[in-house]
Amino acid sequence: MNRNYSDYDNELFASIYDYDNPNGPDHDFYRKLADDNGAKSIVDLGCGTGIFTITLVSQERDIIGIDPAHAMLEIAKNRLNGRKVTWIEGTGDKIPVNFADFIFMTGNVVMHIIGNDWYDTLQHIAKGLKEGGMLAFETRNPNAKDWKEWHQENEIRDTPAGKLCETTIIEPPDENGVVTMHIHNEFLNHNQKVYIKQKLQFRNYEQVVKDLECAGLKVLTCYCNWSCVPFKGTSDEKLMIFVAVKK
Repeated sequence: MNRNYSDYDNELFASIYDYDNPNGPDHDFYRKLADDNGAKSIVDLGCGTGIFTITLVSQERDIIGIDPAHAMLEIAKNRLNGRKVTWIEGTGDKIPVNFADFIFMTGNVVMHIIGNDWYDTLQHIAKGLKEGGMLAFETRNPNAKDWKEWHQENEIRDTPAGKLCETTIIEPPDENGVVTMHIHNEFLNHNQKVYIKQKLQFRNYEQVVKDLECAGLKVLTCYCNWSCVPFKGTSDEKLMIFVAVKK
């Protein structure tokens, strides 16, 4: 992950993260993967506030949550059972070598990892996985062109941090599939304005499979939703949910 993801290192943004990204069927899916595969050592890469990470805690598990955003990790550390997780401020290079039975990247984490940082991250993941260890993550299907739905203009909503006025201007994908988002946020109750220039990289199915293979990771399956329907590559399928294994 690069500093693009550290845009979330803001106390007000961190305070509304769980509100905007609640526990749901995505977390259920990943938890079941960990349980079904008997994972004892787990890394949640890009763990954010730890809302998902903390639900993996059990007596027999060793869990690491890694994130570059200090403000997010401060929330994670103070969660119930937060002391039972090792929290690390950083990116993929912080994954201990030959440690993990399972590594997760949930939400839009993968899309925040731009350019060569993506290839570097996959190498760190491969080194961090034990032989036969598994990786699971989601990314958006570029054929669905979700970015066309992201424009906002002075939309006001209630959040745990009070009223928030949001304007989002989207630059369509460049030749590398990178969408640039110009996000103007005004936390009205705090009289604070925050501008973020955020980039998300869309990669097609074939590219993701190739990149994983180059890192020594074999795709076991790819789903288009949390009900485990196989991905077919149509524009109606918004998600690609990958499960891969270290070869």
